[in-house]
Amino acid sequence: MNTLAAHWQQAWAWLHDFPALWLVVTAAVFLLADKAFRLTRHFPLCNPLLLTMAGLALALTLFQVPYADYFRGARPLHWLLGPATVALAVPLYLNLHHVRASLAPLTIALAVGGLTGIASALLLGQLFGLSAVSLISFAPKSVTTPIAMAISEHLGGLPALTANVVIVTGIFGAVIVAPMMRLLGVKDLMVQGFALGVAAHGLGTARAVQLSQTAGAFSGLAMGLNAVLTSLALPLILAVWPM
Repeated sequence: MNTLAAHWQQAWAWLHDFPALWLVVTAAVFLLADKAFRLTRHFPLCNPLLLTMAGLALALTLFQVPYADYFRGARPLHWLLGPATVALAVPLYLNLHHVRASLAPLTIALAVGGLTGIASALLLGQLFGLSAVSLISFAPKSVTTPIAMAISEHLGGLPALTANVVIVTGIFGAVIVAPMMRLLGVKDLMVQGFALGVAAHGLGTARAVQLSQTAGAFSGLAMGLNAVLTSLALPLILAVWPM
């Protein structure tokens, strides 16, 4: 028994030091989550991103692995976020004629969606009695994480709190937006994608790409434009908002 335990400890020590361990684990968990999503016929609560995060959190807890150790092993995925975001320009370019034809409604949708995202965070925060610092941290919740953290820090918020709120917002949006669109009878993939990008930034865009190339293109466009809108509008809104 002691020999078996010793072998297990040696095996775990080798795995723990294997540079690509958590990269492989992350990829495996995501593939299983995606399979479950397909088997359940795209049931919202089986969203691959949601299941992957839950599965990885469970694995790190069970094996008592610090997040810093996990992040070191999965860092290549973090590096790929930049190229993946830039690559969204390809389907957007292929759908450029749709963008030009719908420029006015897209502009209105961006303004309404982006400003509603900010106002809803501030109103709900005040309703629950959050401090001014927390309100500032929550306000850029619908913007992609790096930009939201930078906006929060510049305006006096807590970047770490902002990062968590952004992730929760993205997961919720990725899970709920597409089913809500179907419930409302909205079948236009351009509309679905744009709504996902405005409401749920990168995680919403990942869901939109699963819907279609067109939805992914407009989600990426909305994600980028909403980041610009929030960066410009949020300081002005906070300047007149009663804290």
